[in-house]
Amino acid sequence: MAVDDDGQGCVMDDRYDVVVIGGGAAGLAGAVALARARRSVLVVDAGRPRNAPAGGVHNHLGREGVPPAELLASGRADVTGYGGHVVDATVTAVDRDDDGFAVALADGRRTRARRLLVATGGVDALPDVPGLAGRWGRDVLHCPYCHGWEVRDRRVGVLADGPVGVRQALLWRQWTPHVLLLRHHGDAPDPTQAEQLAARGVTVVDGPVTGLVVDDDRLTGVRLADGGLVRVDALVVATRVAAHADALAPLGLFPVDVDHEGQRVGTRIPADAFGATDVPGVWVAGNAAAVTATVVVSAAQGVTAAGAINADLVAEDTARAVEAYRHDLATMFEQDAWEERYRSRPAVWSGNPNPQLVAEAADLPPGRALDVGCGEGADAVWLARRGWQVTAVDIAPTAVDRTAAHAADARVADRVTARQADLRVEAPEAGAYQLVSAQFMHLPAGQWRDLVARLADAVAPGGTLLVVGHHPLDLRTTARRMHFPELMFTAEQAADLLDEARWRVRVAQARPRAAVDPDGRDVTVHDAVLVAHRLP
Repeated sequence: MAVDDDGQGCVMDDRYDVVVIGGGAAGLAGAVALARARRSVLVVDAGRPRNAPAGGVHNHLGREGVPPAELLASGRADVTGYGGHVVDATVTAVDRDDDGFAVALADGRRTRARRLLVATGGVDALPDVPGLAGRWGRDVLHCPYCHGWEVRDRRVGVLADGPVGVRQALLWRQWTPHVLLLRHHGDAPDPTQAEQLAARGVTVVDGPVTGLVVDDDRLTGVRLADGGLVRVDALVVATRVAAHADALAPLGLFPVDVDHEGQRVGTRIPADAFGATDVPGVWVAGNAAAVTATVVVSAAQGVTAAGAINADLVAEDTARAVEAYRHDLATMFEQDAWEERYRSRPAVWSGNPNPQLVAEAADLPPGRALDVGCGEGADAVWLARRGWQVTAVDIAPTAVDRTAAHAADARVADRVTARQADLRVEAPEAGAYQLVSAQFMHLPAGQWRDLVARLADAVAPGGTLLVVGHHPLDLRTTARRMHFPELMFTAEQAADLLDEARWRVRVAQARPRAAVDPDGRDVTVHDAVLVAHRLP
């Protein structure tokens, strides 16, 4: 059921398998994987991509240098192309509901989800240097794998704001021989570090940085507290990446600090290798889970989390299906279920006699017949017209009434006795019938074996037992069949229940029959047909 749209023609439903909070690389990649898994998915995007200032995405196979906005637009198209939904909105709160989560948006809309994928990303807290934020993502950088190639062989200043400064300087030395370690508020390198820096040709510059020098919209240097000028073409800083997680507080899910070499580098939402958090039903991916995740790593985390989410939903769906399966097995063959089925429709069956009855009984001399599970009486009427005296039994009173009415319409009411009975409880009269016909009588295995034995006892010496059912082969076709493998049987299984000293099996086979499946295609189904003659 649709609840609203986002003003751009995207309808938002009131329930999804998964709501993805965050429309960056992690969220969109996870959403695509889930949508391809045929899950209903909603991506709620607040429009705060961490890499928005960057000119291009790098180290992303096949997408090298693509502008971040273009990559996200392509990702959104992938999500919606597979049937997922994307809305531009901010999630303000997430709460538990009966069997999942209630998700509230800032614009007042609400939806529900069975599972959550949190891909809210993070926000970079920059060192407190005037002018730094305005150059962020252009010539104020943080990741050599993201930006090192673009500033190769140029003068790069590394702003040391903690213990990781030396490590950064040595790392950036791979891209350029012109690296300067600018001691901002970091400690002086220890002797081992000083030796390493000297060996790699990295110059150490003392004194806090107080500002940037920009000429013609291009960084050309930095100012020091003592008034000195240091020429640089790019400035590397260590940011603190804070995970966006305020909306998760009602679930008791909070970010934790991330330290690297004794320096706090951000916060993250704790999760395992697959993105599962301590809150059942909530997964996390991207910078919300890993402060150092690049775009391609974030996307991979989103796909990994999506796989785990889908597996979790499959397990839940299977558990629910097993519960429903067991319920159906316990109830579908009882009187109430059959009675409801007949009352819900004016006619359940075609009105034609079953073809295997016609094939096997057409040449039998008439006598007394027991029609087991008579339905609406087509078999009983056909037998009666051929001179049989028929006892038609069904568990459902409405079926019995229809059988009696159809017999009266066919003017054979004097040869058809329609009776409501459960032959699992009330055994038929022993040795009383020249023909016992059970057409498509499917029961749980133990009940079926017991009933076949009772029906066999009801056959008079010299009489015929006809048992017909849906063969297990039918489960391989597209024909409409109840999918209860344990209820289906072969003719051989039915024959094995008969005492060889008292019975001669004349037919025990899977008999093909033409049918049409629900899509109108011609198919071949197989009836399990047992015809057995009771010895005199």
